[in-house]
This record gives sequence, structure tokens and C-alpha cells, in this order.
Amino acid sequence: MNNLINNFGTLYHPVKALLLYQRKDGQNQAMSYVESYDMDKDGYPINGHPLSIKEANALAKSLLIAEKKQRNFLNPKGLLSSDVVFLKTGNDGFALWKTPPQRTTLLFAESLDIPSGEAGVPALLWRAGKNSLSIFAILDEKVNDDTVLYHAPFFNVYADGKVCMGNVPVKIPHDCSLEDFMLLWQEYFFNSYFSHLFSGHMPVKGNMVQLWQKLIKNGRTFPSDKLVANNIPLKKLIP
Repeated sequence: MNNLINNFGTLYHPVKALLLYQRKDGQNQAMSYVESYDMDKDGYPINGHPLSIKEANALAKSLLIAEKKQRNFLNPKGLLSSDVVFLKTGNDGFALWKTPPQRTTLLFAESLDIPSGEAGVPALLWRAGKNSLSIFAILDEKVNDDTVLYHAPFFNVYADGKVCMGNVPVKIPHDCSLEDFMLLWQEYFFNSYFSHLFSGHMPVKGNMVQLWQKLIKNGRTFPSDKLVANNIPLKKLIP
């Protein structure tokens, strides 16, 4: 039930209904007429009347604002960052970007017996749309068609790179800029609790739990020799 509640969005109430009538004239041309209805407190249409100019203008304005927000999705605020590998703007857009090796705070579920804390992570390649995230490890930050992708060395990540966000309430604005979009996804990922692996998938060489226990404890950079290539070509991430 808690997971379902977290997925609920903003509740919208019906306030207006439009009914479109059409007929064919003598030359088989469609003639249209729009009737507008108000909605009562129970959500039933009442007070049917021809769509007024005022109502039509309000509807046009609403549609224009919605369209503008969709057009602005993933638009950069300024010059395109060198970290961006590929970008498709618009409502169905997505971004592909990289981050360098770094130290960051990781959160682990108690069941793993790994203390949450700061640890070194490898260079990463992120691929995200409005509702989904995939992540991969890379050795060379200079990404090109020949770049070898490795399994991201984290829990909660499937073998194909897709991230299970669990009950994390992901909310990406419809007019989110590219810079805010990348930052939001990185925050969602690193601020969620790592808890499990999938179907026997082991994304690193050796024991995953022991590896992160050591990295949290000793503060060293992530050992690249522990990464496992996943045989997914980079071009597959750009349909």
C-alpha cells in the first residue's frame, strides 16, 4: 500500500466537459459544433451550452502552455556541457551523459551489513528519460562509438543497466532543463538505498558486499579491475 501511495500524482478534479458534434453538409464537408458542460460536485455534467469565446480562449491558452512546457523539456540553459554524450529534446526526449570517478555518499540497507558512507565510484555513463534511468561504468571518460561499457557496480541495477528505483518518488518537471534533469537523476540514484541484486546477476568480480565494505572503510578509489564488461554496444543506447 505504501508503494502505491508513493506513486500517486497530483489529484485533478473534473470541472468542464466538451462534447463535439459533427455533420456532413451537401458537399460532404464536416461541420462541427462544440457544446460545453460544467461539472457538479459528484463529477456529472450539467448546464450544457454552446462553447463560448471566453471558454475557447481559456482552453487554447491552457493547451499553449502545456505545449510550451513539453518543447522546453531537456533544453540546456546555456552552452551544452562537454559531459553530455547525446541529447534528444522534447516531451519524449532523453539524455546520455557521463560523470568522472568521484567520492560520493552511498546508502545501504541494513540487511546488507554495509555501513552507509562516502566511497569512491568509477566513471559512469547515465542514460535517462522522464521516467526511467540506466547506468553503466566506463574506464575512459572520452566516450565514442568504441567505448566499452561495464556493469555499474551497484545494487538495484539490472544486467541491462536499468535501475530499479523501488518506492523512490521520481518527479521530473515537464519543462525541466537539461542541467536540472541530470542533477535530479543523480540525486535520486545516490540518495536511494542500495539493497539487492537481481536474478543472480553479479556486476563485479568477487564478493560485492565485501568490496563495498572495504571501499567505505579505506576511502580508496574504485578498483577498475573489479568491473565486468556487459557487451552492450554504446550505439544501442541511442535508438
